[in-house]
Amino acid sequence: MPPQQRIQDQFQASIHTQVDAADLLAEPIARSAELITNSLMHEGKILACGNAACGLYAQYAAAILTDRLDRERPGLAAIALSGSAAADVSRDPADPAFARQISALGHGGDVLLAISTFGHAPATLEAVRVAQSRDMIVIALVGGEGGGLAEILREQDVLICAPADSPARIHETLLLAIHCLCDGIDYLLLGA
Repeated sequence: MPPQQRIQDQFQASIHTQVDAADLLAEPIARSAELITNSLMHEGKILACGNAACGLYAQYAAAILTDRLDRERPGLAAIALSGSAAADVSRDPADPAFARQISALGHGGDVLLAISTFGHAPATLEAVRVAQSRDMIVIALVGGEGGGLAEILREQDVLICAPADSPARIHETLLLAIHCLCDGIDYLLLGA
């Protein structure tokens, strides 16, 4: 197969995943936007975490919320846990840093955005458990079947699960989900 065909196949696979995701994820993303907006309106904050590439997405989501996506607005209370260390691919996936930070910063009514490619990262799972013990809402952004993360979510939590098994397709979908989530929050706060 020539490289050009392989590239075209990658684009087509991405398009098909996004089309599937549009129907499956609209409701959980809208629900998540409502939960986050409600938290922010009641002086809550958003904590975001993930390892490796998912840590970069956590940083990106927090940056959009504290700055902006498309429209000018006041900054919103959002923090990416572990700062630059979250982007370190060599970081021990079982490191309890996220859980410690949630214990120090999280309160009832706050929201945890837990991002994990397949929902198996031990540090993210522990972060969710600690957030739940602190009466925080958890919004899990994952792919595949959702892994252990999907299994430990409560009824009040939200699962945004990319309908893909390829890490590339999952990450593309999660990035779009983050954009849709932030746009939904802006819409709820600022109107059309």
